[in-house]
Amino acid sequence: MFWIASMTKPVTACAIMMLQDEGKLSIEDPVSKYLPELANLKTADGKPGKPMLKHLLTHTAGLTEATEEESRASRLLADLIPYYASRPLQFEPGARWQYSQSGINSLGRIVEVVSGKKFQEFLKERLFDPLGMKDTTFYPDATQCKRIAKSYKLIDGKLEEAKIFSVYDYKLGDGRFPAANGGLYSTASDYGRFCQMLLNKGTFGGKQYLTTSAVTAMSTIQSGELKTGFTDGNGWGLGCGVVLHPQGPTAVLSPGTFGHGGAYGTQAWIDPVKNVAYVLMVQRANFPNADASGLRSDFQAAVADKLRSAGH
Repeated sequence: MFWIASMTKPVTACAIMMLQDEGKLSIEDPVSKYLPELANLKTADGKPGKPMLKHLLTHTAGLTEATEEESRASRLLADLIPYYASRPLQFEPGARWQYSQSGINSLGRIVEVVSGKKFQEFLKERLFDPLGMKDTTFYPDATQCKRIAKSYKLIDGKLEEAKIFSVYDYKLGDGRFPAANGGLYSTASDYGRFCQMLLNKGTFGGKQYLTTSAVTAMSTIQSGELKTGFTDGNGWGLGCGVVLHPQGPTAVLSPGTFGHGGAYGTQAWIDPVKNVAYVLMVQRANFPNADASGLRSDFQAAVADKLRSAGH
């Protein structure tokens, strides 16, 4: 098992799109419709801001982050919202792109408000259990903890173990909010099922999880002409990066490939043109941006070469 960190974000986006498919919300709705604490947001110079759910999904809402101490003190997603409400917007919604943990955690809370379920329960009941993702969880049990891969960091040219559980300084399953921005643990086979569902335009094993239009919206650039991270030639869909002009680490991918990386090196990218999903699991810290890493490039190139040699 691996801490997949920000590869949690597409899962959160999927939950939002499931609720939109059911007519329970719209990504065009103002965030304040579901989180009234965020009804009076303003920029530092006093301009009112009314972010929509779409802004949260595309990292263009401008919400300010909670501090590390505030995050550690939070036991529920609901505990985070007052921190976001107490600070000015960093920019007017839609004005620019800035990678946002606060925006994605707000989406997790919206899932709770709309569904009436805890975020972790919604994901387990609606996605993980039916997809057969038995080892995907915010809270690994004692048996699963023994299977979590060790992580290493590079210090003065030497590898040292990096404890991934120190993200919130809690023992696993003890008092941590279900971090919609990056709290999931998973396996390559589990996350591969999630990717296959998206590759199948929302279906897996004969069950429909998302409409085709929902998957299309997630995998279509929604950030316009704004410069986004984390690699050149990318734009941003709903909870996912989207390859517009393949180059560098995305050179072997097709335009329209979408996915996300994680802080400790994990990667998952879905290429609908070649009908393949690339899922890489690794645990390392203190290395360059995983999305632009040589490891990602080499992995994708090796997979692409294998597919070519197999006649795909």
